[in-house]
Amino acid sequence: MNNNYKVVALVSGGKVSCYSMFECIKFGHEIIALGNLYPPEEINKENEEDNDELDSYMFQTVGWNVIKSYEECLGVPLYRQCISGKPKEIGLNYDNNKEEIEGKNNNKNEEGKKENNSDEEHDEVEDLYELLLKVKREHPEINAVSCGAILSDYQRLRVENICSRLNLVSLSYLWQRDQEELLSDMITNNFNSILIKVACMGLSPEDLGKSIAKHYSKFMHLYKSFRMNVCGEGGEYETLTLD
Repeated sequence: MNNNYKVVALVSGGKVSCYSMFECIKFGHEIIALGNLYPPEEINKENEEDNDELDSYMFQTVGWNVIKSYEECLGVPLYRQCISGKPKEIGLNYDNNKEEIEGKNNNKNEEGKKENNSDEEHDEVEDLYELLLKVKREHPEINAVSCGAILSDYQRLRVENICSRLNLVSLSYLWQRDQEELLSDMITNNFNSILIKVACMGLSPEDLGKSIAKHYSKFMHLYKSFRMNVCGEGGEYETLTLD
């Protein structure tokens, strides 16, 4: 039985989503397309300090404006979806289903010109559904999704929920990997990922723009001192992969 999948890779620009795509290729799968979710324009216009981060439980949006370059660099099409929803279903399990969402959308269409409150009515996870639905329509051969979850059941279960509704397989090759080993593997495989946000004790604005390779020993020190997640799974830092 052939288990080589045609994959759409979810990419945020961070090291984890990019390395998950790398692992898919290593295991013989083919990357057909890239998928990205980005913050709405009004968020970016309102931010006076050039802070493009959205308050999302699911998606990294820091550095979103660089993602369009990935299409040219990797030679595969990029599909994008604006994050118009909010984190509404914030329990561990996510029980929204296709029939409920489609029913709501049909009702909205029938109501026609009634006031549209869709931004407040749907969960941000449904923006991922819309993104993958769009990709599947353009590439019906796609049968799997690359997911960069490492420790977050919240994120993993939501991606799996969307995949099950679209008859896709969720590929989470980084799931519960030892973080020290994983970070070391990224560096060994020459991932040029730089820090673009820091948010923990021991890291400062002076660390921004520097690579994970240069920070490896510092991350190990912070792990031993404060039990910091060395891959940044606790939001300690965010990265952008340049190569």
